[in-house]
Amino acid sequence: MSTSAFQYEYIEDVETLEYYKPGGYHPIHIDDRLHNRYRIVHKLGHGTFSTAWLAVDELTSKYVAVKVCIADVDKREVDILSELSIPATTDLRDKYNKTSTIPKILDRFNIEGPNGTHPCLVTLPARCSLRESKEASDNCRQFQLNVARSLAAQLTLAVSFVHSRGYAHGDLHLGNVLLKLSSSLNNLSVSELYTEFGEPDPQPIVRLKDQTQPAASSSPTSEAGVPSHAIPSIWLGILSDELPLNEAQLLLTDFGTAFRPSEKSRFQSYTPLVIRPPEAYFEPTTPLSFPSDMWSLGCIIFEILAHRSLIEGTLATQDYITAQQVNLQGRLPDEWWGKFENREKWFDEDGTSRMEESDVWGWDKKFDQHVQESWAYRGMEVMCQEEKEALLEMLQWMLKWRPSERPSADQVLETAWMRKWALPAYEEGRKGWE
Repeated sequence: MSTSAFQYEYIEDVETLEYYKPGGYHPIHIDDRLHNRYRIVHKLGHGTFSTAWLAVDELTSKYVAVKVCIADVDKREVDILSELSIPATTDLRDKYNKTSTIPKILDRFNIEGPNGTHPCLVTLPARCSLRESKEASDNCRQFQLNVARSLAAQLTLAVSFVHSRGYAHGDLHLGNVLLKLSSSLNNLSVSELYTEFGEPDPQPIVRLKDQTQPAASSSPTSEAGVPSHAIPSIWLGILSDELPLNEAQLLLTDFGTAFRPSEKSRFQSYTPLVIRPPEAYFEPTTPLSFPSDMWSLGCIIFEILAHRSLIEGTLATQDYITAQQVNLQGRLPDEWWGKFENREKWFDEDGTSRMEESDVWGWDKKFDQHVQESWAYRGMEVMCQEEKEALLEMLQWMLKWRPSERPSADQVLETAWMRKWALPAYEEGRKGWE
């Protein structure tokens, strides 16, 4: 989405202020009432296509999350989530209750504002994303072993459910996986909420001086489509290493790029580059489908277990990312190898690495240093050799080069690691939810 012609003073931890423009964000302030029902009491977060707010439902006196989309958003997300919320006959036979991993729509409506018409979704509030939980735990960035097992199982169940309804998610990453929030929040009044979690801290939005008019100066904004203040988000989360098993319930969110492969050809991948499936780069004219989600899911499962991502380098080039993938999975298929630019920098033509041994990270080295040793250093439980081998076998299958050779989500749920370790952890934790 393009930004506004105006520029604003930077405010840390808030949405891109230049997106307050026609087609962009809707300006919202604390105590605004949406749909004559939802009173805004704090900010929950933001993304490129929406802002999310904590509100009191004045009909039920309970807290809800209101997601306010940009005016130019593809309206399909609202329809997709509504469709996924409708139980199907097969759901009644689902012993794992996969539908519980998808947000339930409590209400939906539109807001007319100075920047356009904004679709809104009302759901239960979430605690934080898995990414936020890990990042908040600066010294650890890991979940306890049994918690990580349960989260990996739940995320796979969520993907299985979405795929069973004919949709590919299209943007799997830890920022789109949220932890559920206990309903005990409803026991707090708004003043008690502020006492426990902090009051909103409105930051004035100031338009920068117009460089084409030297006499002008920076000043608080007064545009109709821009709020007078930005609100940093409330922290309702928990540190990853402190999350107990009986509170480790997740939700897969953000279906703004979801699509039905049977109805729509999607060629562009929206996932972060480090977990983007290789076919998105090497076969840009071949439509993406369910196996593309499976590649990303494999990367995310490793990241749930580890204190670092499987592929390093948020700002890395595509070639360097491919080189790391080759170190894990071996030489690319012949039809892709020739498209791997600068491959001679890292590999001989047969795929043998030219890197220093210390720079080559295979599966065992990645797992031992980023998972096992990190857990052991902090006195946390580690995996036995049998479990490690079962996990790596599953991940190597999920990250097969050719999409056709990767397992489905249902097949992943039948792997040894899921059956012997991950799903039992999920079942154990679920006893504390009921």
